Amino acid sequence: MNDLISVIIPVYKVEEYLCRCVDSVLAQTYGNLEIILVDDGSPDGCPAMCDAYAGQDARIRVIHQENAGLSGARNAGIDAARGQWLAFVDSDDYLAPDFLECLYRACVDTGSELSVCRWIYVRGEAVLELGTGAVETCTGREMLHRMYGPDGSCFVVAWNKLYRRELFQGIRYPAGRIHEDEATTYRIYDRVKKAAVVDSTRYGYFINVDSITRSFSPRRLDWIRAVSERMDFFEQKGYVDLMEPGLRDLADGSIHIYFEMQDQRAATPEEQRWIRDLVRQGLKRVRRYGNFPLRTRIGYRLFLLCPGLYRKLLNQVMSESEKQ
Repeated sequence: MNDLISVIIPVYKVEEYLCRCVDSVLAQTYGNLEIILVDDGSPDGCPAMCDAYAGQDARIRVIHQENAGLSGARNAGIDAARGQWLAFVDSDDYLAPDFLECLYRACVDTGSELSVCRWIYVRGEAVLELGTGAVETCTGREMLHRMYGPDGSCFVVAWNKLYRRELFQGIRYPAGRIHEDEATTYRIYDRVKKAAVVDSTRYGYFINVDSITRSFSPRRLDWIRAVSERMDFFEQKGYVDLMEPGLRDLADGSIHIYFEMQDQRAATPEEQRWIRDLVRQGLKRVRRYGNFPLRTRIGYRLFLLCPGLYRKLLNQVMSESEKQ
């Protein structure tokens, strides 16, 4: 088999990194691909750089559009793709040379509709290939469970995967929101009969040193919206086994965001009340779908009654744990 793979790269204000990203895709050992560069209204030199690439390699197509955010750019690429398989690459990241070949071979050899590899933080060096290279298969339901495991981010993000095109039929990333992976990947997994997991790092996630200390944005609330919608989805589907880990994830993440916003005075009183209400609703759901440990339930209730006291006690527990 030698199916066409469509690689979708949203482009916005990445002059410094775009060439490294695109060159890593052009250098792939898997040759039957098209590269869709989606210029998302970038105000710098990126549009011209995209056009120059298209003039150099017939496998590259460029879409110029008004700024629609990462979700809108990915959706435009999905709509324009001609390949039987889709892959996403963020425009400041880059790939190991056999990223596509590895993921495609894993799908073909196992009869899977989706494959995923490990990823590694990079700062410009080559992607170091770590892991055994072993391939295991999972059902879509098992992939949903792995979103809550110790390496959960590997199973949530959009860009370290290869997807059968049909998986996106009727599914698109939510327009105008960040944390779009959290809002979409679980819906893809729900359609998957078999997925392949490759124990090897083939994707390089670039760390921009200047962005590590970026200020908090109220748009982080999109994470809470996405994960709350996921809980509604699981409940509607009757996925009782996923409710408890999902609800804990929602409660812990919401509390973390609550204190981030409080520290930077980035939330209105209405937004703070909304977060507390989500935790309260989560605790009510737990009574239907299982029980957290008593200590955890008490902690959540304390947060609802007195967030400041909850935080003080949490800091004390963490401090004592670090001393041991």
